[in-house]
Amino acid sequence: MIHIVKPGETLHQIARDYRIPIQTIINANPTLNPNVIYSGQSIIIPGFSSANTLPYQIDISVNNRKLTLLKDGVQQKQYPIAVGRMLHGTPVGNYIVINKAPNPGGPFGTMWMSLSKEHYGIHGTNDPSSIGKAVSHGCIRMYNQDVEELAGIIPIGTPVFIHP
Repeated sequence: MIHIVKPGETLHQIARDYRIPIQTIINANPTLNPNVIYSGQSIIIPGFSSANTLPYQIDISVNNRKLTLLKDGVQQKQYPIAVGRMLHGTPVGNYIVINKAPNPGGPFGTMWMSLSKEHYGIHGTNDPSSIGKAVSHGCIRMYNQDVEELAGIIPIGTPVFIHP
C-alpha cells in the first residue's frame, strides 16, 4: 500500500504507526532518503494490500457517533460507537486496519483492531453504557457483538476514514 506523508510526520513515526521496522520501509523504497521526507510524498508500506483492491471501507462520523461499513461504496451496516472525550479526541484522518486481536481484555472488550495510528484502534468495551458518548481516550468503542461482527467481515488493510 502507499502512505502519503502528512505534515510533521517522520519516517520513524510512520514505521511505528504501521508496526513495521523502519528498515523494512527503507528496503521497500530504495530511492527514499530516510532523513528527508516531505508532506505529500508517497511511501510504499510493504505487507498491506492496496486499498483500492479491497471491497470494504469504514466511515466513522465522530459527531454522529456512527461507524458505517461500506462494500464497493454501498452501505452494508451502521453501528453506534463511543468516541474520544475532551482532551482525548478521536484522530480525524485516513487510516487502515493493521491487525486484529481477539480477547484483549479489560476496557477493550472482546476484540481489538489496531489502526495505522499508534495507540488507536476500534475495539469492544467492558462498559456498554458508554456507547453513544464521548468518553474514550480517542479510540472507537463498539458493543462487543458489533465489533466481533465487523472484525469477521473486514480484511486487514481495510481503509478507515474518520471525520467530524
